[in-house]
Amino acid sequence: MSDQRDDGGQAFPQPNIIVGNDNTINAPAGVGMTLRQWFAGQALANMRTHENSDNPLYWQRIAESAYACADAMLKESAK
Repeated sequence: MSDQRDDGGQAFPQPNIIVGNDNTINAPAGVGMTLRQWFAGQALANMRTHENSDNPLYWQRIAESAYACADAMLKESAK
């Protein structure tokens, strides 16, 4: 069974950029962050840090919490 998660697609998709005399530049697929990564970053920005911030396990729990929040937001937005 695959552990594939819904990443929500691109957070900020880029359209084709027209440069000069009909020259089109296409951004490669997958450039930038996914919506899941953006949601996790937004959740992380609102989490408080305190005296345990020098403990790597503390930061692991913070990262897991941020992505759990992002997954919950993606699930809710799919309703």
